[in-house]
Amino acid sequence: MLATRLIGIDDIRTMEVPVPDPAPGEVLIRVEACGICGTDRHLLHGEFPSKPPLTLGHEFAGIVVGRGAGVTIPDGTRVTCDPNTWCGTCENCLRGRVNLCLNNVATGLGRDGGFAEYCAFPAHKAHELPASLDPLHGAFCEPLACTIHGVDMGAPVTGERVMILGGGVIGMLALQLCALAGAEVMLVTRSPSKQALGRTLGAAVTAADEDTARAAWPKGADLVIECAGVVETVEMAPRLARSGGRVVILGVLAAGTKVQVEPFDLLFREVQLLSSFINPFTQSRAAQMIATGRIRIDPLISRTLPLAEAAEAIAAPPRPGEIRAIVLPQP
Repeated sequence: MLATRLIGIDDIRTMEVPVPDPAPGEVLIRVEACGICGTDRHLLHGEFPSKPPLTLGHEFAGIVVGRGAGVTIPDGTRVTCDPNTWCGTCENCLRGRVNLCLNNVATGLGRDGGFAEYCAFPAHKAHELPASLDPLHGAFCEPLACTIHGVDMGAPVTGERVMILGGGVIGMLALQLCALAGAEVMLVTRSPSKQALGRTLGAAVTAADEDTARAAWPKGADLVIECAGVVETVEMAPRLARSGGRVVILGVLAAGTKVQVEPFDLLFREVQLLSSFINPFTQSRAAQMIATGRIRIDPLISRTLPLAEAAEAIAAPPRPGEIRAIVLPQP
């Protein structure tokens, strides 16, 4: 079968590899769709921990076609993969912080992932999806699960004002979740096309930059969710929070990147600065929301491409205005 593999820093190739043989407790799926995440680009450039050589891809869904010993999921079941497998015994797991597991093994980062025709992964991390669901939608369960965790931390309340910084897939998902919670949402992005899309997804207000956002909401937002993963938006996020407000950092910056904040400002205005990491216990909630159509997915699919083009697409920056590119591994 074909698989797109990270060989080393700045070395990614699509090549022939054997179809994996599922171990006991594992399920084998025929991958239908796998999203290209910004983290895949960080992995390529050595900016996020990984264990190459390995097949990338942690946002994927497919059809069960085999299983190892002890697995009862029947063939033909459509599933989405929760990529994170925590140990359950380390100090962080034992205090309920499984997303901070010291021994977490992530599919697509620490073991072979979904940029392949077939993938084997732990069966207890396979979440069933409706047979009628568009397989492209299943590839959004993992990013939605991560976004749900961040929004849970921010805890938007009906009637509050929420600013979303960044118009990528995480920003568009966070926008919808906050609108569903009853908040008044502003989307801040330079892209006119993303501003227009944001308004169709529930944004009451859009802004191109910090000055425009501040002019619209002079007192700031009750909650600011940073979804772009760039220095500029991380630094502006606390400034755009109102006194007593909250900030959640959801975007991923390269390891080692530094930003400047003013501690006195955080102190004097009692702004809470929070960070959110991956998807503890939220994958099933994401799968349910997507399965029932509560989250709009079709507008977030910018393009699809075959597996043969995955390496080139990951190595290149996202196209202007792109929200999510989806790889279709099957020939």
